[in-house]
Amino acid sequence: MSDAVTPDSAPRLDEGATEHTRRRYDLAAPVYDWMEWPVERGFYRPWREALWAEVDGPEVLEIGVGTGKNIPYYPENLNVTAIDLSPGMLDRARRVADRHPEKQVTLREMDAQTLDFEAETFDDVVATFVFCSVPDPVRGLREALRVTQARTHSGRLHLLEHVRASPSWLARLMDALDGPLHWCTGIHIDRRTVQNVEEAGWALDEVSSLSWGDVYRQIVAHKPSDGNP
Repeated sequence: MSDAVTPDSAPRLDEGATEHTRRRYDLAAPVYDWMEWPVERGFYRPWREALWAEVDGPEVLEIGVGTGKNIPYYPENLNVTAIDLSPGMLDRARRVADRHPEKQVTLREMDAQTLDFEAETFDDVVATFVFCSVPDPVRGLREALRVTQARTHSGRLHLLEHVRASPSWLARLMDALDGPLHWCTGIHIDRRTVQNVEEAGWALDEVSSLSWGDVYRQIVAHKPSDGNP
């Protein structure tokens, strides 16, 4: 897992890793939806719809909007600010947003590791299959925590993620393949995202396995009102 990020001892942002991720997603943007069509149709769509039905808002940050696959599932009472590191992906998301004028969404190019928002700007933060790609996931999750309000019924983090598997043999295989796959795609397949969420300071509410081997999980957490989980 990544080193802890604090205002006094934050490690230097790895600009090379960040640029590598940006380039990989820009390169994939024209064919990204086509590449993911089988799993999107078979699995991701219902997971996205169920996740967004649980988001209260009204002010919501979506980290890693990608090509805009979540936009059709935004509840109409939400005001969503959706960011992405990749200009190529954002271009695709804008086309989806244009087809859904009933959705209240603002699209911005931004790095999850250095969010350009004031503290406690949003009621909820959502990300789907994103923290597998953020170069320093704990740093990004701490930034999400910083910009989220601490409230009794809100201040929540909603994630869909693919993570390091539970079966040891599969986890070892994912570890072995992670390096070359990350170089090719910008994606890590061996992330321990549940642990990263806790390390970043979020308090876990629920972790649900969505597939065999716990490879896909839904994670819900909240920002502690007293600063402690």
